Amino acid sequence: MDQLLKKCQIRSNLLRECLAECLGVYIMILLGCGSVAQVTTSKNSKGHYLSINLGFALGTTFGIYVSRGVSGAHLNPAVSLSLCFLGRHPWTRLPFYAVSQIMGAFLAAATIGLQYHDAIRYYSGGHLSVTGPTATAGIFSTYPADYLSLWGGILDQVVGTAVLMVCILALGDSRNSPAPAGLEPVLVGAVVLVIGISMGSNSGYSLNPARDIGPRLFTYIAGWGDEVFRAGCNWWWVPLVATCVGALVGTLIYELLIEVHHPENRFISESSTQGKATVSNQAVELSTVNAENNYHKDRPDGIKL
Repeated sequence: MDQLLKKCQIRSNLLRECLAECLGVYIMILLGCGSVAQVTTSKNSKGHYLSINLGFALGTTFGIYVSRGVSGAHLNPAVSLSLCFLGRHPWTRLPFYAVSQIMGAFLAAATIGLQYHDAIRYYSGGHLSVTGPTATAGIFSTYPADYLSLWGGILDQVVGTAVLMVCILALGDSRNSPAPAGLEPVLVGAVVLVIGISMGSNSGYSLNPARDIGPRLFTYIAGWGDEVFRAGCNWWWVPLVATCVGALVGTLIYELLIEVHHPENRFISESSTQGKATVSNQAVELSTVNAENNYHKDRPDGIKL
């Protein structure tokens, strides 16, 4: 068995990272959309809105645990984009990460579609619809509430994703109050949970382009048709674009209000001053020792201390 596994080992770091991102997103969406499927098809008899929030929060947590040691567990093209702007991730890897994340979300949606195929058909009466009382497309992707305007939806996605990015940067900021080692995934999951509780009713708090477009592509080819792109006044592009804008806004906010003001320059100045003082003291001590040695060497009795 060990020999077989060794033959399957991948040498390319980029490919390993892409596979980790794909699997991490797969776990996240499988547990998140799976919770939506259970609540929807059971007509709230086996879960409620809080169940969905917990599903996505814990899915995010375990998705990060699965992949963070290999790829850093971005699990979100908007996060990868922001890290590229910060210079913490290579731009050349961004498209590979994004495609892997979308693929993971697509595969997770396909798994949910197979797992809940009978339940979805029974719930919807055999008609796969995007809107209406027995709509099931919302199991996989996000759609705006009936009252939500286009600009209201854009603002909703920008604010939610910006909050997510601010919290992620804070949890990883070693010069602020970083998360305890090993608990970062749990706290990121808690951030997703609280955003869902406080900002989820308008349009389902996508926060992640891959989380939305991957499952939407699945529903398009699995029987829901092109209405998944036309519904909500062509809503599909909002969670794709507004989340990226929100991530960049959140990054800019954290950088301008917190990170740029860390007193690292003062610490460097103090360290340099202390270093110079140490060198000066060592020079003084060395000069004193040399003077004493020369004094004793020149004494007639030749006594040295």
